[in-house]
Amino acid sequence: MNRIRLLIADDQTLMRDGLKTIFDLEEDIEVVGTAENGEQALEMTERLKPDVVLMDIRMPVLDGVECTRLIKKRFPEVLVVALTTFDDDEYIIQALNYGASGYLLKDIPGDRLIQAVREAVSGSLLMPAQVAAKLACRLSNLSESLHGKGNGTDPEQTLSTREIEIARLMVRGASNREIADTLCLTEGTVKNYISSIYSKFGTNDRSQVISRLKALLVVD
Repeated sequence: MNRIRLLIADDQTLMRDGLKTIFDLEEDIEVVGTAENGEQALEMTERLKPDVVLMDIRMPVLDGVECTRLIKKRFPEVLVVALTTFDDDEYIIQALNYGASGYLLKDIPGDRLIQAVREAVSGSLLMPAQVAAKLACRLSNLSESLHGKGNGTDPEQTLSTREIEIARLMVRGASNREIADTLCLTEGTVKNYISSIYSKFGTNDRSQVISRLKALLVVD
């Protein structure tokens, strides 16, 4: 029997160790490594070639959403199961859009979490009921917006939570390096987010984007 090779990524030591202990008791699952941030998880994915990455969404250096995007881009065969304490619909949509095989909340019972990893390998999409309900509501609102407004979507409405954080710092005049230091991200990650912001405004002109952001965002 081929064992499921599992990589655990979580910035909390207690959570990482607890998850490893739970999975180590299973004969069909092998924990090949643990990572404390997204950058480490990406490097370990390349080196250890896990079947599944159990990915905390909110981590320093490189968050779980962006790490999911990079893993699925570079290693599409690797499954990513997002794990978080936050049932935030913005993170749900981003993680699933980037190819996550499911989204679980950290209060899930241990036996259900183990079974969820097995189900991910078998091809199932994992999502607790309360998360599925929020996603359905979000998609319904999006559909109504598109039918009601055509393509005139306000760029602010399409910015993710992290992009809004970065946008506010841009408006304050922070450089990419200063934004990275403030949010505990790498400068490369910040550049990726800013490129996404540019694309949503349809321009690569930073001053023009900042000018439009000033009219959209409330900045302290």
